[in-house]
Amino acid sequence: MAASSIALVTCAEYPDLTPDDLPFAAALERRGWRPVAARWDDPAVAWNAHAAVVLRSCWDYHQHADAFEAWLGRLERAGAPVHNPLPTLRWNFRKTYLRDLAGAGVPTMATEWVERGSRTTLRDVADATGWSVMVVKPIISASGWETWLVERAGDPEDERRFAAHLQARDLMVQRFMRGVQTDGEISLIFLGGRFSHAVRKRPMPGEFRVQEEHGGTVARETVPAIVVRQAARALAAVPAAAHGEEPGAPLYARVDGMVLDGTLIVTELELIEPKLYFGWGDGSADTLADLLDRELRAGG
Repeated sequence: MAASSIALVTCAEYPDLTPDDLPFAAALERRGWRPVAARWDDPAVAWNAHAAVVLRSCWDYHQHADAFEAWLGRLERAGAPVHNPLPTLRWNFRKTYLRDLAGAGVPTMATEWVERGSRTTLRDVADATGWSVMVVKPIISASGWETWLVERAGDPEDERRFAAHLQARDLMVQRFMRGVQTDGEISLIFLGGRFSHAVRKRPMPGEFRVQEEHGGTVARETVPAIVVRQAARALAAVPAAAHGEEPGAPLYARVDGMVLDGTLIVTELELIEPKLYFGWGDGSADTLADLLDRELRAGG
């Protein structure tokens, strides 16, 4: 095989490999590969010169959505070997993918979709749904960016903020589940379509966002088999069109959700650049490295 390097895609804020990805990089090295950190927005990178391009910590894509989509187009034109496949990334780019999952019978968080330029108000949403407390977020978003809790529909400041956002972007409004403040949410990691490990993420006191950058905590979680099966069904519900010409399951995936009365309610299906919590899954970095190594050698 001509190329021995594997590009692990990062971003301007996190140009180097994150601590979470270091075990994966080390596992690739043990298999004879040369992992290199490469910013997605670096015009000097020759993406098709690598044996594989694996998106990892490009955690600012939602703030540069047009540029990121253009970059995906350049990868496609260059014939770069991207993981996850480009059709998967494009499908997962907008949170409207949750509509596809719900349409396939996957339990998801109740959501109202509000298009850019709409004159819809939060009071309108509350009147239509009966929700007293809601969460607002952009349809293209990550890490709790521009996500806020509305505790009283009709509050003038929330309405002003909602209207201002609607001038710039599509929004989604979800029913707020108070259990997230005590139980948090679980993340189930799948590698090559097989369940690997899980963690529970809890918000800091007074917060509802579970991400570590907002003060959240992470702990290893033992998940009942029935919940694992429900998460696997959510992953299997990804439309065939999102896989493009790539057969089989995504190289990596993370299913986030809350368990209510024994049912996993999917809040996110992360297929672009999810943190995979290798440190909480014994041998998981080696598992992912083995999967990628076998694929590259089989195609080489």
